[in-house]
Amino acid sequence: MGRLPTLRVPMVRMRWLWRSLATRLALLTIVFLAVPVLIYDQFQRADEATKALLLQGAQQQGELIARALEPDLARANRAALPQLGSALARFADENTRLKLLVRPRAMSGSDGFFYVAAAPSVPADYLDAERHQLLEQGVLDRLGASCAGNTPLALRMPRSSGGFEILTSVTPVNTAFGCWALVTSHTADGYLESSLGRPYWSTPVVQAAALIYVVMAGLVMVLLLGVWRNLVRFRNLARDIVGGGIGGEGGDGSFAARNTVPELAGVAEDFDRLVDTLRASARSLRRAAEDNAHALKTPIAVIRQSVEPLRRSLSTEDKRSQRALTMIEKSVDRLDGLVSFGRRMDEAAADLIAPPRRRVDFSDLVERMAGGYTSLLAERQLHMRSRIESGLVVRAGEDILETVIENLVENAVSFSPTEGTVSVRLSRTGSWAELVVEDEGPGVDPANLPRIFERYFSQREPGRGMPEDETTHNQAEATHFGIGLWIVRRNIEAFGGKIRAENRPTGGFRMTVTLPIA
Repeated sequence: MGRLPTLRVPMVRMRWLWRSLATRLALLTIVFLAVPVLIYDQFQRADEATKALLLQGAQQQGELIARALEPDLARANRAALPQLGSALARFADENTRLKLLVRPRAMSGSDGFFYVAAAPSVPADYLDAERHQLLEQGVLDRLGASCAGNTPLALRMPRSSGGFEILTSVTPVNTAFGCWALVTSHTADGYLESSLGRPYWSTPVVQAAALIYVVMAGLVMVLLLGVWRNLVRFRNLARDIVGGGIGGEGGDGSFAARNTVPELAGVAEDFDRLVDTLRASARSLRRAAEDNAHALKTPIAVIRQSVEPLRRSLSTEDKRSQRALTMIEKSVDRLDGLVSFGRRMDEAAADLIAPPRRRVDFSDLVERMAGGYTSLLAERQLHMRSRIESGLVVRAGEDILETVIENLVENAVSFSPTEGTVSVRLSRTGSWAELVVEDEGPGVDPANLPRIFERYFSQREPGRGMPEDETTHNQAEATHFGIGLWIVRRNIEAFGGKIRAENRPTGGFRMTVTLPIA
């Protein structure tokens, strides 16, 4: 049972990878690359077998013709050479061409072979070119050594009248006059359309199949890439909308305007409606928070103002009435704090629904706010030490960042002892802006560190850097509900940042906020 969670995580990741469009696109690409390789290999083997059969048939044909010509060649002499063309013509046709080479007995070596007849007849320069090819291929060298053996060929030669013919075999005949060589060639479609004399991939059939396959693969890839590009557009647009870079409704600021695939039009319209609904909800929450706070603050202010005349009119000896007025004042302060708390909660919820994002000069904002605590620090007899790197710009809401900085600095101030130092540092770490706020207070119980960002958790106690007079303490107690750091974390994470808290090794507390640099 204990291993199930461990096994479930890889399974979930594998399922996520399989469902990923990028994974399927990569697999499809591999298939498109592997299939033609496998098919080509199989077809090439079949073509090799076909070529072997064609050459075997051509070789046997050349052998039969050579045996039929052997009596004429045995009687031939130098004077009979011009009449050999008519003997060849008996066996030649429109698809089979025959040429006769001879090397007289008095000569030796491959250079001693020369053409003496052809059927049908061909120009002398063509015969010279063909003889040169046979010399380069080493056919005449092998033939001149023993004048024996039927040599299969696969030489593609241009015809003098246009087109190609394929030299398929060279059959020797040894007579008293010398060594004869019957060269057989074919112009039939069965030979010309095969891969004889050229690479298999250069055949028309393979090239046509490859073209069809490439077009098909291209269409599939274009289709998938089109869907992929639209998803990327949607993602970038969503980031721009959330980041405040694009207006809310219509124009290029809508998913429908960015969509290029008709089938995704309905999805794009639903996204636009969702964005509009979220923005409207955020505006309604902020408006309701402001209206409710205003409606409740007014009677609270009236009650607070009405209590003061009553206190002055009562006798100081009437302890019971004085105590009742004190309880009313405390309750009013508490109620005022609850109203402020409710407003802040509603505004925090609205900020999470549609967080405003603009380019904010974080360095300038931190410097201005750190300088605004001069009077408070002097009142608390504290010191400020700041080191702020200039030019750090983030994408966020300036008002929300002000709330974050205010909570962190005031938290550090409230827990700092007299003559203590509050440190504020802002620097760049890679692609992140890092804000560090430190104090020299008592720190946080290590057992409570994981809880300090929880809602309603507070570690404020009298005597820990807080004012000790009863009136101020009651007001502080009425306005602190343990949501400051909770709101800070929610706001920072809404902007893609992180926050962590830790006790300093030398004493005190440290808050570190990181935000992505715009």
